[in-house]
Amino acid sequence: MLAVIKTGGKQYRVSPKDKLKIEKIAAEEGGEVIFDNVLLVENGKDLAIGEPLVKGATVTAKVLKQAKGDKVMTFKYKSKKRYKVKKGHRQLYTEVEIIDIKN
Repeated sequence: MLAVIKTGGKQYRVSPKDKLKIEKIAAEEGGEVIFDNVLLVENGKDLAIGEPLVKGATVTAKVLKQAKGDKVMTFKYKSKKRYKVKKGHRQLYTEVEIIDIKN
């Protein structure tokens, strides 16, 4: 079984028992999240493609943790002008495990 879901402005291909990191969503650790923006569902022989969403399809996931990603450094520099700026950023994410795909 396979599905393509849309969350946080990105699309993810998921199957049951997959673990993935998505943009941060408001959910408790250990709780469940239901994704209803399902773009495609495939189970063996049948393939359902949404226009743009598959009607009645949902993907259930368990929230494993809410965390911050690795630090990303940015650096701006202009020669001969004594201008330099160094910034760091850590993106927030939610790690989920896919439990079930319903069509």
